Amino acid sequence: MLILITERFWAKSNVQYQPTFLYTYLNNPLLLEYQTGGLYQFINSSGHIDTRGTETNIKIGYDDFKLFLGYTFTNTRLHQNGILTNTPLTPKHRINSVLMYEVEDKWKVGLEAYYFSPQKLSDGATGKQYVLCGFMAEKLWETFSVYLNFENFLDARQTRFDTIYTGTVTNPVFRDIYAPLDGFLINGGIKFKL
Repeated sequence: MLILITERFWAKSNVQYQPTFLYTYLNNPLLLEYQTGGLYQFINSSGHIDTRGTETNIKIGYDDFKLFLGYTFTNTRLHQNGILTNTPLTPKHRINSVLMYEVEDKWKVGLEAYYFSPQKLSDGATGKQYVLCGFMAEKLWETFSVYLNFENFLDARQTRFDTIYTGTVTNPVFRDIYAPLDGFLINGGIKFKL
């Protein structure tokens, strides 16, 4: 029985695979550096930044369903004064997935999830990993459509799993913002076709 289900699935499905490889080299990049007196200044580095990575996307379609899966690996390094360091605010791993159900000219319903791996911060600390999830639905008619969108419904916020400042409220030292701060959002609307 399992063989019949598998054969039927592959006969009715559409699978697409797209690997991408990337390399970027930036000579004398503009970097934000801390100066004395608590000030920051943009300075052209005497070194370079190189970024190596890969992005793989898979799309699987079956009847009115489409599943999009993706993985991104990014390794970004700063070469400066003979020292090699990973650049801050760049997660090495990111996974994305979107499941869509679409009846042409009638309905669109989607569920999405994104994973961000831990990342180095400018102060040398490591930011936490986090997941964002969303849901959207759209009902279409001939001249207009109505949609409802639930963004970040798991309410992933940096303030829930990490700090955005150290020190006191009256004398804060702000840290890097690497995850959402706004939390769970709902929006909706009407789209008109002209």
